[in-house]
Amino acid sequence: MLLLALPAFTDNYIWMLHDGRQALVVDPGEAEPVQAALQSQGLRLAGILVTHHHGDHTGGVDALRPLLEGPVFGPARERIPQPFTPLRGGDTASLLSLDFQVIDVPGHTAGHIAYYLPGGAHGAPILFCGDTLFSAGCGRLFEGTPAQMQASLAALSALPDDTRVCCAHEYTLSNLRFAAAVEPDNSTIAQHRAWCENQRAHGGTTLPSSLALERQINPFLRLSQPDVVRAAQQRRPGTHGDVEVLATLREWKNGFQ
Repeated sequence: MLLLALPAFTDNYIWMLHDGRQALVVDPGEAEPVQAALQSQGLRLAGILVTHHHGDHTGGVDALRPLLEGPVFGPARERIPQPFTPLRGGDTASLLSLDFQVIDVPGHTAGHIAYYLPGGAHGAPILFCGDTLFSAGCGRLFEGTPAQMQASLAALSALPDDTRVCCAHEYTLSNLRFAAAVEPDNSTIAQHRAWCENQRAHGGTTLPSSLALERQINPFLRLSQPDVVRAAQQRRPGTHGDVEVLATLREWKNGFQ
């Protein structure tokens, strides 16, 4: 199985997984990058996975239907272009002889889901997390609560270290700048930031990340670390507990330049 990040819009990624004959794609906000990849590599489109309802994740679904030879999977609690197969946490989405475990991850949107593929013959585990988890960051709370986001991120953080984290946006450098403001003495953040700057300077992507790395650099997965708690308390005195720390960090990040 080959994993590809197809650039879309200005900073989106549409993830493609293929076996050389058939492909699935995740969150096709635009049809054109998918159509081009299918044509250039001689692939058939076996299915589509959707994590949440925002247009930059669903806008290409209908345009891809003439090429589609399988289902569209999406969150049961959100408005996804019909027809689609609705999924909830605990369900399984099967495509290309692969069984993706569905995880409920509300916070960015009310019904957001993620798709987790355990490791095996295809390689290390894969997590398609949409806009819930970013490298060194997390999504804005458009519809959910800090408590929901904290629980969602904790569930994702519990997955194996070598899980490939396939986020839907190239936000890593801006997130790392914020992470460095939260933890200025975290040397892993500085080292990874230098690597990412080199990647982007040469036209590369910073993704996928790994959960092992994210637990070292992502303040939203480090809510109990003393330096992270201290930074949150400096922003909002009296902040206490993981949910309040997340809420304070997310509000800070919303206005961070």
